[in-house]
Amino acid sequence: MKQSVQLSAGFVDPVHDAQTAFRRVLEALSRPGRRFALGSPVEGLALGAAMAHLLLALTDHDTPVWWQQDDGRASGWLRFHTGAGLADMPDEAAFAVLIDAGNMPALDSFPPGLVASPERSATLLVEVPSLETGPAVEWRGPGIQDTQTACIAGLPDDFWAQWQANHAAFPQGVDIVFTCADLALGLPRTTRVRRLEGV
Repeated sequence: MKQSVQLSAGFVDPVHDAQTAFRRVLEALSRPGRRFALGSPVEGLALGAAMAHLLLALTDHDTPVWWQQDDGRASGWLRFHTGAGLADMPDEAAFAVLIDAGNMPALDSFPPGLVASPERSATLLVEVPSLETGPAVEWRGPGIQDTQTACIAGLPDDFWAQWQANHAAFPQGVDIVFTCADLALGLPRTTRVRRLEGV
């Protein structure tokens, strides 16, 4: 049965590659604003390399995934390799795959977790056009020495205002990993942001 590459290609060395990808995402979230390289492209799959490797490393049969856009190929590929099922709505997701960042749902559409169980929040994986251009935003918080300036292209105009509300809800709130090709950059809910005008 010829189901194309999405059902035949995953990690070359599943244990080693999954551990490597998992360590990288932990680094990205513990060192917000720093870019980390993450894997090679999966041939024939319409996902960036970092996005594909994050999904392989983070999801399993207990983590429903909401896809902003999906023709069944990418979700079928992921289900084949990790057992991850589909979330019908954003508020049911453990992970969300957002590949049209400019039209992504509002952050408060996704599970923020509970005060007693903040770990039950969603993690958003957001593919963007660039992690080097876009409005300059100053980040502060755990894992950042003094400040970190990040430039992320393609986000909604009100994204950073939404993020301020997400941060204010701590310990609840979503976490985000931005991806672009093979690069990943983490934005945990603990990070405070300030838009830098004219920079």
